[in-house]
Amino acid sequence: MSPLERFAANLKELRAERGWSQEDLSRATGLHTTAISKMERANRAPRFPTIVLLAEALEVPAGRLFDHIP
Repeated sequence: MSPLERFAANLKELRAERGWSQEDLSRATGLHTTAISKMERANRAPRFPTIVLLAEALEVPAGRLFDHIP
């Protein structure tokens, strides 16, 4: 699994763990739902400020978005 694919899987999993839709995450971050969808499908690589924004909204350390989850 590539780092981008791992990020995508972790983002989707963390969002789902909170019971949030992509729209909920969009509201929490100010990002467009299309951007979130593309990141969750590994079709868009986020920039560092976006990673921090997502981590803050999900209340996790930014590194958690890159952790290996078996």
